[in-house]
Amino acid sequence: MDTKSYKTLSANASTVEKKWLVVDFEGKVLGRAASEVARILRGKHKTYFSPHIDCGDNVIIINADKVILTGNKLDQKTYIHYTGYPGGQREIVAKKKLQENPVSLVENAIKGMLPKTKLGKAIIKNLRVYAGGEHPHAAQEPQLYNI
Repeated sequence: MDTKSYKTLSANASTVEKKWLVVDFEGKVLGRAASEVARILRGKHKTYFSPHIDCGDNVIIINADKVILTGNKLDQKTYIHYTGYPGGQREIVAKKKLQENPVSLVENAIKGMLPKTKLGKAIIKNLRVYAGGEHPHAAQEPQLYNI
């Protein structure tokens, strides 16, 4: 009988290989595309995924202003924030937010799908979102990722 020793390898900060990926959001549905990007940021697509380590890739999102919201979400979905002052609760409709700041719309969708811990705050730093089709990260030689 052959006695081999099998070890379960756990990823750590020194063994993780991070790649740079570019995702084009033009014509994509916001929620479906955001969930795929959240999976990549988290590192769940890798074979050595460890839930306690930031083992995901760096993601660059372009054309965030051309994202699609299905159904009546453009008119009915509201985003609420509080300024910190009395009577400072503010609401904005998704249609207006998409026109004024599409970057925060996409970032908000992806951030909501990540852990609400210190690890989640570290993972969201690996995300870069741009409204147009250009990005300043050519030096990192990012690869195109199709969703």
